[in-house]
Parts: sequence; structure tokens; C-alpha cells
Amino acid sequence: MTSYILMIAFLILTVSLKAKPESINTLAIGAQAPTFTLPGVDGKNHQLKDFSNSKALVIIFTCNHCPDARAARGKVIALHKDYKDKSVAVIAISGNDDKALRLDEIGYSVHGDSLYDMKHVAREEKYTFPYLYDGETQKTTKAYGAVATPHVFVFDADRKLRYTGRIDDARRSRKDIGTNYVRNALDSILTGKEVTEKTTRAFGCSTKWSWKRGSVAKDNARWKAIPVTLEDLDERSAKALADNKTDKLRLINFWSTTCGPCVAEFPELIDTYRRFQNRPVELITVSTDPIVARMKVLKFLKEQQAALSPRTAKSVAKEGRKSNNYVYTGQNLDKLAEAIDTKWNGALPHSVLLAPNGKIIWRHTGQINAIKLRRAIVGWLDKAHGE
Repeated sequence: MTSYILMIAFLILTVSLKAKPESINTLAIGAQAPTFTLPGVDGKNHQLKDFSNSKALVIIFTCNHCPDARAARGKVIALHKDYKDKSVAVIAISGNDDKALRLDEIGYSVHGDSLYDMKHVAREEKYTFPYLYDGETQKTTKAYGAVATPHVFVFDADRKLRYTGRIDDARRSRKDIGTNYVRNALDSILTGKEVTEKTTRAFGCSTKWSWKRGSVAKDNARWKAIPVTLEDLDERSAKALADNKTDKLRLINFWSTTCGPCVAEFPELIDTYRRFQNRPVELITVSTDPIVARMKVLKFLKEQQAALSPRTAKSVAKEGRKSNNYVYTGQNLDKLAEAIDTKWNGALPHSVLLAPNGKIIWRHTGQINAIKLRRAIVGWLDKAHGE
């Protein structure tokens, strides 16, 4: 059975690596809206005909992870609120294949692009319009020719396309900037006028087509090939880590190979680090195992692929450091706690987020909740970089 599963996995990987890009053509102005039947975050299937009584229909191809799409969430919510009583239906569709999304492409979001993640976003943002998933087949996304997120399509009562392109000129800003093309198009349709600006470019992250799964496989292979290292940590070097004289957000995790929750949460830590590796974020692991267990610690770290991203490695080298993984060499663990987090009561695992200059902005004792951790990271990054 094991060999059969491995063979199937190999065939899937081979097919994904050989998949080639397709030509995608955006729906032409005047074209009829392609029909669809898609699952929504509400657990129901939705069809184009479900909205046949509306005088106008807005379909927005979007996603969870893209910063442009994230910035547009409030605008989509406001659009639905302002036009729902004017017989305008608003639908959001995610056409991204979440398995074609590399981890380092999710560095601007708490959530990925799976239907499961979409449910989280819809609940957190309090969406009152349908949010549908097309990532499995992408037939609808291809039929409409949605090339970026967000990409908007506005149809009249006969479901003829009257406008396609971007919402406004704001790109990644949450503010309304420049011309509001979608509202202008809707106002023209509802008053029986011709839409003056029918097409614009849809700026945003490219649609994650299924043929990009090969990129994910290659990225995972590259990561697996990065050497995993382990260095000793004394009280003095621990204090230097806590001071964080860098511009990076520093996640420090205290753990042990004999701690069940520590072992259980480790994949989530690596997943989180890989998501944010292209941003000013680093993961530092500190083992509290006895120094005689050093080889056991290193073996576990290698199994978990707890590598140092090449991007992070450059900044680490500037600090005079060689690794992101450490084993504490001191006898008194109180000294380690006092050096990094005086509020740590000694229970494992324990994690802290340190902003530049060493301020602790988040801490947690016990197995982490990955979503809460990512939310703390994204929240700091958004505020620090004005996003």
C-alpha cells in the first residue's frame, strides 16, 4: 500500500511539473455572462441563475492572500451595502488553486486561498454576499478570463458585460483613490445610460492557475535541500537576541524534544516562517534540552526542515550569527528567561514576538494557534509598513 501511495504521489508531482500555461482571454464587452455552479462559504452551491432578478450583477474575482485583494475587501463590502437595495447583486469568487500557491506568496495574509480559509475570511470580515470557490477546476475563472485579484465584471439586466477591470485607482490602498469605475458603471446601467469607461487593467496578484503547481513542488524541493544548522546559545548571546537590534520582527520559540506540544507545533512554526520569509520576519528556535542531547536536537530540526531562508541568511550574517536554531548551554534556565522574557514561567513550549529594539508584542505559553500567531505578525507588518 505504501509503495502504491508513493507511486501516485510521484505521478501527481510529474504531471504538475509538466503542466504548461494556457492562453487566457478576458471576456469581451457585450458578451453574455458564462453560467456557473460553485460552492460557497455558506456550504451551498450557487448558480448564475440564482441572481436573475437583479437589474445588475457585479462579479469580483478575488482571493484571501493578495495584498491588493485584502485592501479591496472594505470596498466590496461597501459596494454591496450601498447597492443591494438598488437591485444589484454582488458576488465574490476565488479562482485561485490554493495548491498552486507557494508558501512565500502568502506573506501578506493570515490565511491562504483554500475554501476552508475563505470561510475564515468571510466570517472575520462579516461578508453578507456570496463568496464562492472555483479553485478546484477554475472553469469559471477561465470562462470569464479573470487574470488578477481583484478583477471585476459588471453585467446589466440581460447579463451582457458592460464593464471589466479594476475597482478604482487605489491598488493596495484601502482608501478610495481616483476614478471609481465600478460605481460609475453601475450608476450608468441603473439609469439606462451607456457606460463611458468600459475596460481598465485589473492590477493585482496574478491568478494562481493550476499549472503553477510545478512552482510549488520546485520550491518545496529547494527548501528541503537547504542545510539545517544548530549553534550554542549562552546568556550573553540570548540577551543580544532579545535586544533585536535589527529591523525585523523576531519570533523566538523555546522548546524541547521531550515536550509533546513542542513537537506537535513545530510544523506550524516552520510553515509560518516560510510564509513570511520574504518579509522582515525571522524564526529563532531555542532548545532547552541538556547539551548532551545536542545531536538529538539537530536530528529533529533536520526532520522538521527548520532551515534558514537564504533571504534571512543575509541579515543573520550581518549580525555575526550563523544559524536560526540554538541549544542553550547554560545550567540555569532562569538566566535564559531573564535574558529574553521575564514573564515566561518556565512551561514549554513558549513563544514570543519581538519588534525591532526588543519590545515583546505577543507571547504565548503552550501550543500555538497558528492563525492567532499569523494575525499578530500581519498586524505588526501592516502597521509598521502602513499597509
